[in-house]
Amino acid sequence: MSNAERHGLIAKAVRDSGGATVQQLAELTGASEMTIRRDLDTLAGQGVLERVRGGARTLLLRGEEPPFALRTNESVDAKRRIAAEVSALIADGESVLLDSGTTCLEVARLLRERPVTVMPLSLQAIHLLGETPGAATLVVPGGQPRAAEGALTGPLTLASLAALRFDTAVMGCCGLSAADGLTAYDLDEAAVKKAGITSSRRLVLATDGSKFGRTAYAYVGPSTLVHTLVTDTTAPAEELAALESGGTIVKTV
Repeated sequence: MSNAERHGLIAKAVRDSGGATVQQLAELTGASEMTIRRDLDTLAGQGVLERVRGGARTLLLRGEEPPFALRTNESVDAKRRIAAEVSALIADGESVLLDSGTTCLEVARLLRERPVTVMPLSLQAIHLLGETPGAATLVVPGGQPRAAEGALTGPLTLASLAALRFDTAVMGCCGLSAADGLTAYDLDEAAVKKAGITSSRRLVLATDGSKFGRTAYAYVGPSTLVHTLVTDTTAPAEELAALESGGTIVKTV
């Protein structure tokens, strides 16, 4: 088990149960207690959890979004498969609006080598596309980045979206269901997603199965806005069937 995999497993265990001891986490991962203590110190420094005597406890409130550092280590293989399928859906020469989030960051890794125009909505993706110039043309929006998350929001971001038109918007979501539609944890982020959808010819939603059946705080729009959904095999079949009946093209990888 790699460090990243172990960190992801530890963080999920602490989040799901509200807390865990060093001994419990050592038994879960097969690592030594000394290694677990170092892991907990690292994760605490990233704001993923709170270090307490003998173990750790979660920092998340009910319905709160997990930190970016934690989500980066979750479902990595699934996110990369989803990203590969999303990239295949985008033709050379397209203009692409790329949402914030860990799955969309994997899409950015693939698009930087493609002859497309990309406007990312996160500092992480902007840095990735800009650090090693490739075939892609980078367009940088205005906006104020959310702490740790790096997602751009605010009036300058909305103005950038209103001034442009995109062939495809590639977006993630915090919650998705046929009944409750697309939702986000943050009102400002929801406003950016709405503006991005309005400025794009089609919406490609990239999300793993963990987001299905979940309803977050801020409403983005009905599921019928989604032209194509790319997800993994953990997505519930009944939700996928309901989305398809609403006109969404579903691709499972």
